[in-house]
Amino acid sequence: MLGLELVVVLGAAVLVGNVLGQRLRVAPPVVLLVVGAIIGLVPAVRQTQLPPEVVLLLFLPVLLYWESLTTSMREIRSNLRGIVLLSTVLVILTAGAVAVAGHALGLPWGPAWALGAAVAPTDATAVGALAGSLPRRQITVLRAESLVNDGTALVIYGLAVGITVGEEHLTLPHVGALFLLAYGGGAAVGVAVAWVNMNLRRRLDDPLLGNLVMILAPFTAYLLAEQIHASGVLAVVVSGLIMAQVAPSLIRADHRRQALAFWPLATFIINGALFVLVGVELQYALRHLSRSDLQDALIAIGAISVVLVAVRFAFLFSSAYLIRLIDRRPEQRLRRMSDRARVVSGLAGFRGAVSLAVALSVPETLDSGAPFPGRAFIVFVTSGVIVVTLVVQGLLLPGVVRWARLPRDTSVDEEQILAETMATEEAIKALPRLAAELGTTPKVMEWLRQEYEANLATARARGAGTDDDPALLHNRHYTDLRLALIATKRAIVVRLRDESQIDDTVLRRLQATLDNEEVRLAGGEQVE
Repeated sequence: MLGLELVVVLGAAVLVGNVLGQRLRVAPPVVLLVVGAIIGLVPAVRQTQLPPEVVLLLFLPVLLYWESLTTSMREIRSNLRGIVLLSTVLVILTAGAVAVAGHALGLPWGPAWALGAAVAPTDATAVGALAGSLPRRQITVLRAESLVNDGTALVIYGLAVGITVGEEHLTLPHVGALFLLAYGGGAAVGVAVAWVNMNLRRRLDDPLLGNLVMILAPFTAYLLAEQIHASGVLAVVVSGLIMAQVAPSLIRADHRRQALAFWPLATFIINGALFVLVGVELQYALRHLSRSDLQDALIAIGAISVVLVAVRFAFLFSSAYLIRLIDRRPEQRLRRMSDRARVVSGLAGFRGAVSLAVALSVPETLDSGAPFPGRAFIVFVTSGVIVVTLVVQGLLLPGVVRWARLPRDTSVDEEQILAETMATEEAIKALPRLAAELGTTPKVMEWLRQEYEANLATARARGAGTDDDPALLHNRHYTDLRLALIATKRAIVVRLRDESQIDDTVLRRLQATLDNEEVRLAGGEQVE
């Protein structure tokens, strides 16, 4: 029964945390952490330990896949060099700096590197939840960094733990082979899973079956990559990025509509539950430390949090100026970022569920049977660092963004208007030919032409930025009237059901049609 109770408690915590976050105008992940820590005081919950495989095999693939599907490939390509440096070099430098700090605080070198590997990677879901107000280029780089850097951290972690327990030997060829297997194998598995996914989606007409394939894809990619000791994270990311490119022309509208109803809700619940579980896990780790160890761990949390921020800032500024000295091409000048924007990126390096899962994966014992040195210390410090980065940096970030005075990113709106205008213009040009091919009557063709020309005038008016344009006024009146008519139709259909003149099945069919039309008119449509 504890499993069902835990599900209800987590769901209620996610609801309460998000409602409080909205009312207090605090980022919901910060509130969810506090709620999780409070829930951890409940005896029944306090005895529940979060297995690392739950995060690594159940939660993480879904979140990473959705992040990959909704990330801009164009922005990744244009900022690829910076993303690669952040997800590899910065992770290695961060893990090393934390290892030095951990060793200075009393950890042996092996466990110190394991701690460094745990807290080195930033978390994609935390970045998405806390840094969503940043300009598109900046948020894309942060998300892409978070999607890829887990592979680097997991290789470092595997080496550190393997050497500590006596299974690995540190040689340069061996380390190179591990990195090659992690990245090359993970990418290969991701491509293979995406290829199978594409072929299945072409052949499946049932949207339920098509979206079942979509749900299975991230788990399959992660599982297959882990079976060959490659990066499951990278396999999921590569598979998702490929599907993001082919999905618009491959996946049918009814499949996409169903997916867009499921995935945002699923990822919202999973993401919120993870932040709550981090708060719960902090209580669990706290109980496994003595009073003297707790004092040392608290000092370590503060010191390592400072190290993380300092290394990130130092790398962001030094690498930028080094690239400016080496690469003086005109296109490189266009990609330059202001120092204020770089400060914002430095503060947006949040840690999250992956760090916790890595720390929890530390084995209990060595090959000799002796306890793994400092395991409880590693778990507690990692949990504490996650809390510090999410709470402190999460609360500071909005103020720093205002201080940075970043220019408002209007590129998405401008490109949307461009696409709407060009697509409608081409559709109007193709209308006579298509009408002739389909045998459409002139009256229907003229009716469609008037509708498309009205849409074109509205798009052009939005692009001109004139709110009092007659086309926009006409569109608002048209939309308001259509919405009022839909409400009237819905009320009549419900009345007919209440009077037993139609069945609930008929009500649901008509209601779905009216809902789709209302969402489209209200501007709430999302596109994959």
